[in-house]
Amino acid sequence: MAETTPAWATEKPTAVLVLADGTVIEGRGLGATGSAVAEVCFNTALTGYQEILTDPSYAGQIVTFTFPHIGNIGTNGEDIEDLNPAARAGAVGAVFKADVTNPSNYRAAGHLDQWLKKRGIVALSGIDTRALTALIREKGMPNAVIAHAPDGVFDLDDLKRRAAAWSGLIGLDLAKEVTSGQSSVWRETPWVWNEGFGEQAEPSLHVVAIDYGVKRNILRLLAGLGAKVTVVPASTGSEEILAMQPDGIFLSNGPGDPEATGDYAVPIIQDLLKTDIPLFGICLGHQMLALALGGRTAKMHQGHHGANHPVKDHTTGKVEIVSMNHGFAVDADSLPEGVEETHVSLFDGSNCGIALTGRPVFSVQHHPEASPGPQDSHYLFRRFVNLIREKRGEELLAERA
Repeated sequence: MAETTPAWATEKPTAVLVLADGTVIEGRGLGATGSAVAEVCFNTALTGYQEILTDPSYAGQIVTFTFPHIGNIGTNGEDIEDLNPAARAGAVGAVFKADVTNPSNYRAAGHLDQWLKKRGIVALSGIDTRALTALIREKGMPNAVIAHAPDGVFDLDDLKRRAAAWSGLIGLDLAKEVTSGQSSVWRETPWVWNEGFGEQAEPSLHVVAIDYGVKRNILRLLAGLGAKVTVVPASTGSEEILAMQPDGIFLSNGPGDPEATGDYAVPIIQDLLKTDIPLFGICLGHQMLALALGGRTAKMHQGHHGANHPVKDHTTGKVEIVSMNHGFAVDADSLPEGVEETHVSLFDGSNCGIALTGRPVFSVQHHPEASPGPQDSHYLFRRFVNLIREKRGEELLAERA
């Protein structure tokens, strides 16, 4: 008898994304095997997947990439953002539409799949990321378990229980999980085409950066403007910081619920605000500053994650396209008298910046270091340095070089 061929053959899924409501999304596994429980968000950036996945602000999250082709340019040792790659601070999972192809870029040093395995990031591909993005927009960022098993065997009932039982990011202090273990000095300067990163030789000022999950390119931009940057753990006391005699203080980005981190961070910042030292905050640092000044923060419906967000700077009247990564936001209505709203999102009107009236203190919600993303907001680092230079009676830099 002639052997019959089936009309079609179904491929056994080797990865699943199980949402807290019981929804099961099947795909093809790549990256690390095993499972991780986290919150699912989507990122709309077209480039920079390595920077995104290594951003400590993504701790406790699974990133769904809306751009369909991820991995084509491979990976390298330069495009990472966490300070200590061995600690693997950043996203715990990733979701792609298309399968990862072999890299095709002159800077590529490895394949994304292998890099994901080394980072311990569980990933899956081959799903309709548009549908998942639409779900997040409609229902908010769900808690979920992402799992990868090469044999395709999953205990779905257990995964559903884990996803439903996870408490989520509200009330979770993740800064303590990703912050530096000890103080260090940063000297690397920004990347130059075909030359790589530089090294600072003669700093002209000193900035202490409180590390809630800081990104490398933030530190590079500060170093590139002449700052010796001393990076300190998130719980470092104000007396220890002031003993370092900084010219400026920087509050970094980071993950988790700002109110949870604020339990120990806010009193430190309030002490620092009693001085006249210029202070600048980004992302979680922005939220920490708002809390220290008497404002409130709240969980967002779908968050802001991408490199194409329009923000208006009320201090200049200009609109910038910026990089964003946050699931909590400052409640502008809660800001007390003497705190000015300086930046606002043109997507939803949410707060993106504040300044303390008559004081050298300001912060922004977005990521002006632009790694990845447009460089429209690089001027904010010059604005910070100018506050220091003004205090010292020095000539100011042009905000936009």
